[in-house]
Amino acid sequence: MSSLKRILLPAFAVVGLCSTTVPLADWPQADLSNGVIQTTLYMPDEQQGYYQGTRFDWSGAFKSLTYKGHSFVDQWFENYDPKMHDAINGPAEEFTPLGYAEAKTGDTFVKIGVGTLRKAADKPYTFASNYEVADHGKWTVKRRKDRIEFTHELNDPTGYGYVYRKTVRLIKGKPELVLEHSLKNTGKLPIKTSVYDHNFFIIDKEPTGPGIEIRFPYAVKAEGKGFGSLIVTQDNRFVYARNLEKKENVYTADVHGFGPTASDYDIRIENQKTGAGVHITSDQPMEKLVYWACATTSCPEPYIRLEAPPGKEVTWKIAYEFYEKGR
Repeated sequence: MSSLKRILLPAFAVVGLCSTTVPLADWPQADLSNGVIQTTLYMPDEQQGYYQGTRFDWSGAFKSLTYKGHSFVDQWFENYDPKMHDAINGPAEEFTPLGYAEAKTGDTFVKIGVGTLRKAADKPYTFASNYEVADHGKWTVKRRKDRIEFTHELNDPTGYGYVYRKTVRLIKGKPELVLEHSLKNTGKLPIKTSVYDHNFFIIDKEPTGPGIEIRFPYAVKAEGKGFGSLIVTQDNRFVYARNLEKKENVYTADVHGFGPTASDYDIRIENQKTGAGVHITSDQPMEKLVYWACATTSCPEPYIRLEAPPGKEVTWKIAYEFYEKGR
């Protein structure tokens, strides 16, 4: 039995896990509310957790989030498997790997918020691969009514080590969710990585199409798959030409227009039919901005650069303000 279940939760029976339907299972989870926002999160658990992939940080995996009757988080994918790399909802975070390029086949590398992974072959790292986990690290969870603090500790033989803390907090009396992070380097090697939020929002179950707009406080430019046909830029907005079909998607790894200050980490995703939206900001500048969307979700992916020499700590915050447009 994991230390997480001893701290927080009773044992859970997992029933009917498969890759074609969502199982009828009681995954370890916790509810949060500040009287304005209600949300449920899945807890990290190496045996019974909802998300067991090796791509995204295991802390703060969202099941649902509602505000004033509007829903913002739902399952966006059709097929489910706990080890599938993107079987995760809501604001999900991924760190770029540490030590992968230097590792030989069979050696280990590190994904912050996941653990020590084993390099399977002499090939470039791919986030869609399910790497063998050599060490899950140690998870500790502290829960309050309006916040949950996740702590992940890891020491890898290659010289990487860290204490990573992430607090999912609902601000008192406000429609605001804040993700507070700290990363302390406890190893011998410097930590140089990037982290991004893959914002898998689905607002009031609106499909990806003209009913959804992405807005910035500056003019944006983007080129890539589907840009100019499925989605177009109109000054400071991304606007869909039509609804995306089941297997269609748009993608660009390089959105232009933002500057080097934290004030430009400023993104809005809005449902034009219901008026519900989410405003995303941070206390750090964006390193780069990626954009991806499929038929169910529209996902800006803002990157933040992190560097921590041995013994040093870095901190950052990302805020999500939920609102009703014009109300």
